[in-house]
Amino acid sequence: MSLIRPELRARIFRWREVLVSLAVAAFGVWVFFLGGYFFGALGLLICGVAIGSGVIAARRLRFDAQGDTPGLIEVTEGQITYMSATGGGVAARSEITQIDLFFTVSGRAWWRIFQTQYPPVAIPLGAQGSDDLFDAFVALPGARPKMFLSVLDRAPADGQITVWRRDAALALT
Repeated sequence: MSLIRPELRARIFRWREVLVSLAVAAFGVWVFFLGGYFFGALGLLICGVAIGSGVIAARRLRFDAQGDTPGLIEVTEGQITYMSATGGGVAARSEITQIDLFFTVSGRAWWRIFQTQYPPVAIPLGAQGSDDLFDAFVALPGARPKMFLSVLDRAPADGQITVWRRDAALALT
């Protein structure tokens, strides 16, 4: 028997990284008020790290759609894998050339990842593990986190949009 309702426990679990960051920031404030230059500087450092990690955690949380879309996304060092009963695919991060957000006829949003020499991979926004895509996408060269977060507010009527494209390498000849 649990003292916390299951839906509240699920919500707390979803926000756990942000809550831990807030707790660490509160600890940093406590250390700051211990007095002296050393503890003041240490408290500010702890608060700065906690606030930075809290902002990143909030961005990742926003990227996680928490949908009922079937499938599982797995992000490893060099690739993004989407597994589903109806399909799936693998995209090597070094081979990704373009990332689009598009909508199906039913209005569901999907990522389409284009890559060189391989067919594109389509990944629904609400698949399990979609929060890991944020870190993978913003690690691409020239990617802007704000752009990836802003397209999540698009309506199906707005249509497809290219979120990121790899710059063509210049020839050395």
